[in-house]
Amino acid sequence: MAHKTLDFSITWRPKPSLPVEGRALLHFPRPGVVLPPTLVAVGCRAGTRIVAAGRGECDGSGNVGVVREGNGVQKNVDIATLGNLCVDVVLDVPSLPPASTAEHRAYMERLAASPPDKKFWEAGGNCNLAIAASRLGLSCFTLGHVGDEIYGNFLLDVLWNENIRYVGMSQNIDDTASIAAYETLVCWVLVDPFQKHGFWSRADSNEKPAFSWMSGLAEEVKKTIQQTKILFCNGYTFDELSPDLIISALDCAIHAGTSIIFDPGPRGRALLHGTHEEQRALELLLRQSDVLLLTSDEVESVTGIKNPIQAGQELISRGVRTKWVIIKLGSKGSILVNRSTVSCAPSFKVNVVDTVGCGDSFAAAIAFGFLHRMPAVNTLALANAVGAATATGCGAGRNVAHLNKVLQLLKQSNVDEDGIFWDKLIEDSSSTNEVVLLLSKVPINGHKDRFVRIRIRDVVVELLTKFEKTSARSMVQS
Repeated sequence: MAHKTLDFSITWRPKPSLPVEGRALLHFPRPGVVLPPTLVAVGCRAGTRIVAAGRGECDGSGNVGVVREGNGVQKNVDIATLGNLCVDVVLDVPSLPPASTAEHRAYMERLAASPPDKKFWEAGGNCNLAIAASRLGLSCFTLGHVGDEIYGNFLLDVLWNENIRYVGMSQNIDDTASIAAYETLVCWVLVDPFQKHGFWSRADSNEKPAFSWMSGLAEEVKKTIQQTKILFCNGYTFDELSPDLIISALDCAIHAGTSIIFDPGPRGRALLHGTHEEQRALELLLRQSDVLLLTSDEVESVTGIKNPIQAGQELISRGVRTKWVIIKLGSKGSILVNRSTVSCAPSFKVNVVDTVGCGDSFAAAIAFGFLHRMPAVNTLALANAVGAATATGCGAGRNVAHLNKVLQLLKQSNVDEDGIFWDKLIEDSSSTNEVVLLLSKVPINGHKDRFVRIRIRDVVVELLTKFEKTSARSMVQS
């Protein structure tokens, strides 16, 4: 991705962004893209609706990703993201903004007054996950709000071109809200000469969520949640939507049998000490989600337990619906904890260019594995490969990894095994009774007590076969 050196010479503002009556709530892909067979759009452009038949529900027996039909709603959408739709503007700056709140705000206001060229724009937020998931072959919807201005139109074009459907959450308009409250959220990604990143959007300077004017879920949004197999939510959703609205979406998903994946991200720490409503919504998401994704630091903040395996087991025991807890260990790899096993996978060796979007790409692969009922260690291997492939590029959005790059990394099977690290981590959690699976380059499978090494070449063969079958099935359907 191209970067722009900061220039404050031009004053500029996008045109107002109030929702317009003639704007479609549901945007379909360009001609030639095949919709799921039971998805039908009815009504005029101003009131496009999703009509679906069938009801899906996750199997509670541990066979995650199993979808059953019943009660009239057919689940033909693989994953929908909730909120957090934004445009990233990536700029090179001499130094990151000052720490002082007043100085920081003034700096960012000057920044927002300078119109960056479109080549420095990129789809951000949950668009990263949706694009990565779509490139893995999943059918994706995004639920959220974008304004009727240049940034919003840019974002919709990107989603359109990536075969991702958009459902607008633009009802329940507050006539007292300012015009700016309806504009597309823009996140300024600042990069200093040392490649340190700073992030800022208008949500960072507001006490209320950016779209606090939303008071309820539109019927189109509810129907999409009912129709999808997975609803993905992350901590940044709280920057846009009220806790009550997030809880409404969570309740809708639970009653529809839609699985929930939640990644609290860096916002998780603040939410732990946030308002009563934020704490309540966070607690519900941690207990009611089918899959939780956290870094080792984040899972320690949530549980107070330093060992990531034990912390993951604690979240499993607290959860009502929790089936998987995934802990990201950065350059070391990742761990997946369920109720019977602990699976570990070291990272792939790559030349890292930019880590922005790696976590979103990783999460998309976790969703793929969950939906396809893949073994835990296979899912981690795929997720590590997708995240690593994205790290070899510059930026997120349309720059997240394509499937061919992911498969290339898998075929190379060049994992960064650190036996001392994994042995110590597993030894420190040895009081648990779960079987521990570790992806390894060892030539043969082997085990000692509860510790089992899985040969990576065997996992790669299974993954390549899986994607060959998925690709062939998609070609037949199209």
